[in-house]
Amino acid sequence: MFTGSLVALVTPFKNGEVDYKKQKELIEFHIKNGTSGIVPCGTTGESATLSFEEHERVVGEVVSIVAGRIKVLAGTGSNNTAEARQNIPMRSNSRMNMPV
Repeated sequence: MFTGSLVALVTPFKNGEVDYKKQKELIEFHIKNGTSGIVPCGTTGESATLSFEEHERVVGEVVSIVAGRIKVLAGTGSNNTAEARQNIPMRSNSRMNMPV
């Protein structure tokens, strides 16, 4: 299912907000340089400190930007067990649970 190099993508911030422009630049860099897949909201991607809404948007943006060019393995982790469980059904929704 997954082979090659999967990069745990950092979640960039600017002025206390997720910097979606920089996130897109990072994704395009990895695609251009042959990365096999991206892991948004893993431990490197601030999963424990993002709100549920931020977490959901970051993953959604990544899936949209990648647009099937490489695989996406979305993180569901959190420091809060109930919140981590809340993230799992979101990942099971439509295209978010499948390698893109």
